[in-house]
Amino acid sequence: MAEVAAVGWGISAVGWVVSPIITKILNKGFSYLGFHGSEKLKQLQTKVLQLELVLEAVEESPHRGRLEEWLQQLRSAVYEAEDILDDIEYHRLERQISSQPDDNLESNGRPPRRRNLVKMLQSALPKSVRIKNQPSDAPPPDMSKLELKKILKKIENIINDGHKILQLLNLPGHSNINKRQTVSDDSRIAVTTASPPFVVIGRDEDRDKILVLLHETENDGQHEPSRALSHSIIGIHGIPGSGKSTLAQYVCAHEKRGRQEKEAGHFDLIMWVHVSRNFNVDKIFSKMLEEATGNSCPQFNSLNTLEQKLEQALSRKRFLLVLDDVWYNKDDSQEELQKILFPLKVGALGSKILLTSRTRDALLALGAAKCIPISELDDTVFLELFMHYALDSAGIDERDRMIFRAIGSDIAKKLKRSPLAARTVGGQLHMRPTIDFWQDARNQNLLNETMGALWWSYQHLDQQVRRCFAYCSIFPRRHRLERHELINLWVAEGFITTTEVGLEMEAVGRKYFEELVSASFLQLGEKQAERFGASEYFTVHDLLHDLAEKVARNDCFKVENGWTGDLPGDVRHLYIESYNKTMITEKVLKMGNLRTLIIYSGNTEIPTEEKIFERMFMRLRKLRVLSVKIITGSHVFSFPESIGQLRHLRHLCFRTTLIRQVLPNTIAKLRYMHVLDFGVCGDLVFPSGEDMSNLINLQHIIATADLNCPNIGMLTSLQTLPLFPVKKEQGYELQQLRHLNKLRGKLHIHGLENVGSKEEALEAKLDGKERLKELVLVWDDESCSPEVEAEVLEGLCPPLELERLEITDYHGSSYPDWMIGGHKGPKYLRELELSGCSRLGPAPELFEFFIHLRSLWLWKSSWNFLPDNLEQLMSLHELKMYFCLNIQSLPKLPRSLEEFGLGACDDEFMRSCKTIGHPNWHKIQHIPRVTIALESTHSPHGSSSSSSIPVLYLSG
Repeated sequence: MAEVAAVGWGISAVGWVVSPIITKILNKGFSYLGFHGSEKLKQLQTKVLQLELVLEAVEESPHRGRLEEWLQQLRSAVYEAEDILDDIEYHRLERQISSQPDDNLESNGRPPRRRNLVKMLQSALPKSVRIKNQPSDAPPPDMSKLELKKILKKIENIINDGHKILQLLNLPGHSNINKRQTVSDDSRIAVTTASPPFVVIGRDEDRDKILVLLHETENDGQHEPSRALSHSIIGIHGIPGSGKSTLAQYVCAHEKRGRQEKEAGHFDLIMWVHVSRNFNVDKIFSKMLEEATGNSCPQFNSLNTLEQKLEQALSRKRFLLVLDDVWYNKDDSQEELQKILFPLKVGALGSKILLTSRTRDALLALGAAKCIPISELDDTVFLELFMHYALDSAGIDERDRMIFRAIGSDIAKKLKRSPLAARTVGGQLHMRPTIDFWQDARNQNLLNETMGALWWSYQHLDQQVRRCFAYCSIFPRRHRLERHELINLWVAEGFITTTEVGLEMEAVGRKYFEELVSASFLQLGEKQAERFGASEYFTVHDLLHDLAEKVARNDCFKVENGWTGDLPGDVRHLYIESYNKTMITEKVLKMGNLRTLIIYSGNTEIPTEEKIFERMFMRLRKLRVLSVKIITGSHVFSFPESIGQLRHLRHLCFRTTLIRQVLPNTIAKLRYMHVLDFGVCGDLVFPSGEDMSNLINLQHIIATADLNCPNIGMLTSLQTLPLFPVKKEQGYELQQLRHLNKLRGKLHIHGLENVGSKEEALEAKLDGKERLKELVLVWDDESCSPEVEAEVLEGLCPPLELERLEITDYHGSSYPDWMIGGHKGPKYLRELELSGCSRLGPAPELFEFFIHLRSLWLWKSSWNFLPDNLEQLMSLHELKMYFCLNIQSLPKLPRSLEEFGLGACDDEFMRSCKTIGHPNWHKIQHIPRVTIALESTHSPHGSSSSSSIPVLYLSG
């Protein structure tokens, strides 16, 4: 890009290394060495600050090349110092653990003195103010003080060299050059949500024009002598960031809304597929099939089979297919691109394909009959768009608003009518609603080009937030980023820092994430509907992805399908799109400085060879993140013992189609481990014994399988433990949960028939786990009496702030006090599901206590009526009943209900709800979405899956 040099990211792209991180490392290193270098640190801090302030002013200097070389040296030295300090801290913790007596668990499964040790070790984790008092005279076997002194001296010399270069630049008053305004907590608008209101400004005319073309029926299809197609193709093209995808989304939203309002829209199917530069026909077809069926695409052995399934899904249906971000170069094979269209010929006449692309050539290569350049917003509309992002909802008076609008008008003129620039620059201004800051922005020359505007916005991010954003470049374009996963990766890489005592790293990471979302560097891509709530996924816009790649330089590298070549020698973070044994063994294993290795192979089945991973663990010892997501035909994978060599490892993700994964004893050596993520797996086997308590930093265990991990109560830092099995075995008692008070999110406890009393249940102290949001309690069989089950449930009182409660196969005949108005209990509960609770009757008290309920599900319930006070639940949005054979009538239902479901209940009752004029029919007429089974079954042992119940949709 020609404008890159002008906007100044060549040198300052690696400017994160010239920041407080330098003095932090030096301070920590001096502390380990017992050297009180406060005066030296003060001198170096001054030099580092000057370096940071002038970097952005030296792009055109004749000394620029020399400064770039200097920065690369400093970057490498900083990485090396971090690794050395990590090693020293690891061995210090190891010595401290080994010096403690080997305490055993008490008979009730509680960790007594070991728990105190864990707390002590956690408080001893790297904080420079504490390190001075720690023993430092016993260096680890493969490291010495001399080596640490050497690297610290190297950093010091590099800083001094850099300062000498700056003196040669002869920049007057350089201590104030390009100084950025600090953003204080009270000077920015608080970030309250990651999903800003969806507003489209200035595109109504474009939308309507495209809708007319989509609804045309005459001359549908490009009729050629050799064939006649049932579909026609329309294309939108324009420069990056001009709003092509937004316009296509606007069109789709209008069509979907039309379908809802008219109950039968113009198109039978509306599908959205992102194509991208390195498209793959298999992936495109798989995504089309998912969009057409609404289900995940299964694994097929051949492309032909996948194509046949897609044709079946599209056959005789009039569809609208959006192919977003189509790329095509004249050197590329046009035939390969056109393969995307092959299965679409089976659609009904009038089907349409809407393309978006940066180039008109790409649209023509796919046979577009009409190519529409996206219109440029006029100055008035663009100013309205820009001011929406910059000033909407800001709490300022009308006089100041007029001043801001006048300044904003000048800024908007410099943004070249780029919607993306309007969003990013406007987002930065929105967080700093001060006239001085806006005036400074108006005077910045960097706003003259779109990339300059993006670069300017990037510079106003916090230094650590910039590192987090640059890290996103490791992923392919439009990769779906999940909030918690990305934050955990940032934590593992050491990008999250705080000086605030007691503030968790993930909490800081969430602030970083929200800042990137607020500034539009991360954009909400989609919400994936789930049974309870929805999962949000975020993406990085292509233009911003270009920026991330530039600022990350060789730190991040990705190997996408079809790539050949050599890996840069200084790569620290590597993403491989498809698993390749040869590449791993011949190239990746030579990258000894790698900190991140992500292997993602979507639809290709590959063998998981333990020997390959054994070599990987032996060679790539500086890894902090190892993430493997592959499809494999194997059933069992035993991690090699050599995994214990990865002592820097913080984040291990191993998501495969394996049925059983077995971890070795050496996993306990990974003192820094923060996340263990195994995704969907049938069986997960941890090593037995107390060594697992050495994982003092482990916070998240992510798996759908039962955790065969005894004495999990020792891991008192755990925050995520989705599935806990209670067994009549030592180490699996319910009391193991007693000290896990940091648990949050969802906790699923099953095997409760193995708990013998209320006292045992109270030992779990569920009411003290204040961050739990969802609790599932399951009895797997009826091996204990209903009376004992009632006592146990009484002792399992959840925390006050719980949002969702599910109780399954409880056979007691009474509700616990905490569900019917006791002094304790989750009084703010929003969702309640009772499944298989065969002896429980209806209880009006439930709805006097749980007055905030939004969702009520009853499965296989013995209730013979719904309480009359159900009408008082003014927040209730959803009511579902399945296999409830005793209910014969409905009470008056709350007006707030939006969805009502009924299936496999009494035949006469269900017929009455469908019979016009019947009292039950009248009581559901105000509900927008009603789902009633066409058939019922009197067997309560049928499938509990709602997808297996035939349904009829009625509208009230």
